[in-house]
Amino acid sequence: MSTPTTRPTMRVEIWSDVICPWCYIGKRRFEAAAAELDGEIDLDVVYRPYQLDPTASPGATMPVFEAYSRKFGGPDRAQAILDRVTQEAAGEGVEFRMDRALRANTLLAHRLLWLVELPGSPVDQTALKERLLQAYFHDGLDIGDPEVLADCAADVGMRRDDVITFLESDGGKAEVASYLEQAADSGISAVPTYVINGQWAIPGAQDRETFVNVIRRLNDQLVAEATAATASAGDACADDACDT
Repeated sequence: MSTPTTRPTMRVEIWSDVICPWCYIGKRRFEAAAAELDGEIDLDVVYRPYQLDPTASPGATMPVFEAYSRKFGGPDRAQAILDRVTQEAAGEGVEFRMDRALRANTLLAHRLLWLVELPGSPVDQTALKERLLQAYFHDGLDIGDPEVLADCAADVGMRRDDVITFLESDGGKAEVASYLEQAADSGISAVPTYVINGQWAIPGAQDRETFVNVIRRLNDQLVAEATAATASAGDACADDACDT
């Protein structure tokens, strides 16, 4: 008697930064795809750290327009980029207020996201990720400030004092550094990047339909592999019990 194949769970590691506009846009598109696949494919989603600007000074901020002007060759080019991402975000139901966004070092934010991934966390990592993105892209908050991070964490159900204590410690520093090194070793040089089961990478903020099609195709491959493995095992006995 053959054993029914169990539907596999697909692990999705989303490498992103909380100051990355395409990461926020991609989050909405991926969530729409996941909603369409709900009940059909099981997804286990986790966010991994990436720093677009690891050299940003801790404790210092800069208006994003100024930062983009320096990076992309002047104010005209900066404004064109900001206008485009704002328009794309609006198409996904997200309001960007890039006129008040503050560029900051994101290491503390990534440590906090690592913390809430741990077993027993009182909040979902995705909820905190959403709040941090909103804080940067809409609220004009300094997401490099421990006090701001504590407020954001409290908004989604964490104890504010616990967050401050954690950020004042060394908790998560080594782990986040290890993930950042892993991203570099894996060739991830732009975000968002969606890594499925550690094997396949989907780069960029793809549209909903693309996410759905790729995930379905990869899931079909996993199911086929699992079915083949079950079939190749054949009939067997173990501990004096036989399947017949």
